[in-house]
Amino acid sequence: MVILKLMEDNLDELVNRAIDVIVSGGIVAYPTETFYGLGVRFDNDDSLKRLYEIKKRPIEKAMPLIIGDISWLSYIVDNEWLRSIPEEVERLMKTFWPGPLTLLMPGRSGLSDFITAEDRTVAVRIPGDSFALHLARKIGLPITATSANISGMPPADDAEQVLEYFMTSLDLLIDGGKTPGGLPSTIVDASGNVLRVVRQGAVKLDLPQG
Repeated sequence: MVILKLMEDNLDELVNRAIDVIVSGGIVAYPTETFYGLGVRFDNDDSLKRLYEIKKRPIEKAMPLIIGDISWLSYIVDNEWLRSIPEEVERLMKTFWPGPLTLLMPGRSGLSDFITAEDRTVAVRIPGDSFALHLARKIGLPITATSANISGMPPADDAEQVLEYFMTSLDLLIDGGKTPGGLPSTIVDASGNVLRVVRQGAVKLDLPQG
């Protein structure tokens, strides 16, 4: 595993290094606006399977994704649903993206089982200001943003904790120091007729729970 320290003058270089690793099928740990995340391509089953294995993540739990622009939803979200996207969903995206709000949307046909839930939804957001946002914008395709931890353990908020969890199981670690931590992203199910908060997190919303 390669560890690269994020400095004020090497952001672009490290984003490019991370892109090279992800595009070639590797796993990258990178800082987000909350905790560290683990990134692989959304369309590489070998990488996704390896990611599940190192996290010891139950297969029924889908992998959340990040994108750099709303237009990239077409890669992963049912296009018919996108053509008539509910106004309240558009309002949430315009208000809280970029930021720690994850939306569950109907997945596009043909997506890997590794990134869809049993109901064929996908979890996606545009991350807030962080290395993750720069990476998501430049790579040009959806990547995973699952927390850098073993399933059931606390998410890592610094590079040392990432190393404790994964040692040499990763291909690249972007050491951006300690992340803000706090609450994880809020998760809202936008796939049905009524918006529901699945997990209350950093974004507080007055919506039905469950």
